Parts: sequence; structure tokens; C-alpha cells
Amino acid sequence: MNIWQSSSTRRSWGRDDPALLLPLLCALLLVLLVLAVSLGSVRVPLGDTLSFFLGEEVPQSSWRILRYVRLPRVIAALLAGAALSVSGTVLQAVLSNPLAGPNIIGINAGSGFFVLAASLLFPGRWDVVPLAAFFGGLLACGIIYALAVGTGASRITIVLAGVAVSGFFGAGSDAITVLVPDTWMGANTFLVGGFSGVTAESIRFALWYVLGGLLLALLLSHDLNILALGEETARSLGLSVGLCRLLFVLTAAVLAGGAVSLGGLLGFVGLIVPHAARFLAGEDNRVLIPAAALLGASFVVGCDLLSRLIFAPYELPVGILLNFLGAPFFLWLLFRERRRRTR
Repeated sequence: MNIWQSSSTRRSWGRDDPALLLPLLCALLLVLLVLAVSLGSVRVPLGDTLSFFLGEEVPQSSWRILRYVRLPRVIAALLAGAALSVSGTVLQAVLSNPLAGPNIIGINAGSGFFVLAASLLFPGRWDVVPLAAFFGGLLACGIIYALAVGTGASRITIVLAGVAVSGFFGAGSDAITVLVPDTWMGANTFLVGGFSGVTAESIRFALWYVLGGLLLALLLSHDLNILALGEETARSLGLSVGLCRLLFVLTAAVLAGGAVSLGGLLGFVGLIVPHAARFLAGEDNRVLIPAAALLGASFVVGCDLLSRLIFAPYELPVGILLNFLGAPFFLWLLFRERRRRTR
């Protein structure tokens, strides 16, 4: 049983019929992808977009926009959204904390600091960026996990510790950008969160980290269900609790690191989407994880599209929009948890 919400207390049509939910989420993602590639400060005719994907001849101007600007950006948003959402889903289960998320407990900040440090030490080496992001996220996640398991800290204490970890790594990132402003020309966009500077090369190196993390999360989804039953029950069923938790923490760090290397410090995706996916798909992680990946990809692609259209031809970094959406949601969760503890 999930410790913060019993699946028996509510009905979920997605859980009852995952064969319907997942195709619907795939269709939603497909529609948003077509819109995101077509729309922007310069609109590409829908016919040109469809012809491009079908491999047919399109005008050179449309082909260049689609190939070098829109397509890399949309792919990066898709991957980052799926990665952050699944990372948040795994973290909430492993830490038994509905307030957990990659940005809330400092994983994004740790990844961001290591990415900037790697850019300073290895300029122009895109292959180093995802690896640096992984180790930074792993360090931050390890600190929070050690606190949660070693001290039995409460959910709110873990969140406050995550704020402290985020502040520490955030200060390191600010120090790099202030002392060495030429470290990375896109550092400001990176710290806010956005996809305006994404290239095919950066996607190529992060792709394997994200796909590997998603595959590992899917393969371990059954074990995550067993772990949710409680440590004693999981051990009685033959599950190696310590090893599984370590694998889950590594998976969450890989996914968050891959997302940070693509879109920078995107906030609240790993908090909002797992709750929405859980509402639709129920508590079975075998359905919840793919549902979270599809819903997260759709959410970030849609928000990135909206951020390009709100003030067109000017562009609002998608990280700002995500913070506007995520902060009220986090406060609502926080007060909801507080009310539950006082009952």
C-alpha cells in the first residue's frame, strides 16, 4: 500500500484499463509534437511539417527551421520531460515522500553545478556534460537518501534538507558564473531552464543516459511495487531492499542528470507530473512509470510551446513558466501533508 494515499480509497480508470490510458497519452504527445514543431515566432505550414516527417520535399526555408531549430528543441523537451517525471516518480516511492522531486531535494542543483564545473574544466566537451550531471545529481541524491534512511527524518525535514542542498550547489553555480562569466555563453538560460540553445550534438550525448534510465526504471517497476509494501514485507518476499534502493537512486540520478544536461534547471516537473500520472494510472508502477514518462514529455513540450507563443516574437524561458505553475502546486501539497499529520 502506498504510504501517503491508499489505492483503495479512490478509483482510477487508467489503472483499471491501462490499454486505453497509454495509447491516449501517446496520441496527446504526438499532437503536441506536431504543434510544437510547426508553431513559434516563425510559423511553418502544417503541410510542410507533415511532408518533412514523411520524407517528402519541403521549401528550403521550412526545412532549415524544422531540422536545425524546432526538431532538436522538441526532442530535448520530450526527453527532459519524460526523464524528470520518471525520476520524480521513483524518488517519491523510494523516499516514501509525496513532496520529493529532483528539484525539491537538490538533485537538479547538484547536476547543474557539476555541469557548469565541467564546462569550466572541459570547454567544448559535450560528451562530459551528461556524465558530470549524473555525478552531481547522484551526490545530492546520496546526501538526502542518507539523511532519510540513516536518521529517519520526517518528510518535511527531508524537504528542508533538500532546500539546503539546493542552496549550497546553487551558490556554487552562481560563483562560477560570476567569477568566470565566459564559462558558458548559455549559462543564464541553463540556470533558469530552457531549450533555446539545444543542438543535435548535445542531444546525442544525453540520449543514451535518458533512454537507459527510462529502461532501467521500467525493468525495476515490479520491484518498486514490492518495495512500496514496506521493508519487512519486501524482505519476506525475497527482495534485496538495500540493493534495490541503490539501483533506484542511481536511476533517478541518471534521469535527472540527463534532463539537466538538455534543459538546464527545470523546476517542478518531477513533482507535478508523478501526482497527475498517479491520479490517472493508479499505484501500479508497471503502468505508472510509462504513464509518467508520456505525460511528462507532453507537459514539458506543451509548456515549451506555450512559452514561445505567449509573448511572441519574444520568448519566455520555459523554466519560468514551470516555476509559476509548480510553486502553487508545491504549496498545496505542503499544506495537505501538514493537515494529514495533525489529524
